[in-house]
Amino acid sequence: MPRKRADLVLTKQGVRFRNRLIPCSIGLGGITADKREGDGATPAGRHAITGLYFRPDRMRPPADWAVPILPGDLWSDDGSDPAYNHLVRKPHGYSHEHLRRADPLYDMVLTTGWNWPIATPGRGSAIFLHVWRKPHHPTEGCVAFSKQNLLWIITNLSANSRLIVPAP
Repeated sequence: MPRKRADLVLTKQGVRFRNRLIPCSIGLGGITADKREGDGATPAGRHAITGLYFRPDRMRPPADWAVPILPGDLWSDDGSDPAYNHLVRKPHGYSHEHLRRADPLYDMVLTTGWNWPIATPGRGSAIFLHVWRKPHHPTEGCVAFSKQNLLWIITNLSANSRLIVPAP
């Protein structure tokens, strides 16, 4: 399928989107065609944008389709969990990541279709587009942006926008 102007295309210089080049961070493990849980790599592929979450205690909804992150919202990262790579709620007896973080990284989170909705255990979970820790600081496999740039991306997405990560 050809790339579209509405796609976010990862390049060595950043993400190209709507005729802009936007600085970003990727996984510490670089880009991989063989993603594994915990490898710190960003998976190559064409990833649909599947959802948008935000912290309602810190900001207004960045789009009318944004879903609030509530206390107790988690994301399963345990391959033995029947809910692996899905939103879950506290209490949760499997390994997970807190979506309601003390830092601002998940104040806005775009979810992708990586290994979702039918997740293969061990293939990696939670490939998000989120706020970066600091400019170009590597992630655990997600793609991260400044808060300002992520908000601009969100407001300019189309229903069919995808994250395109070329194979290494």
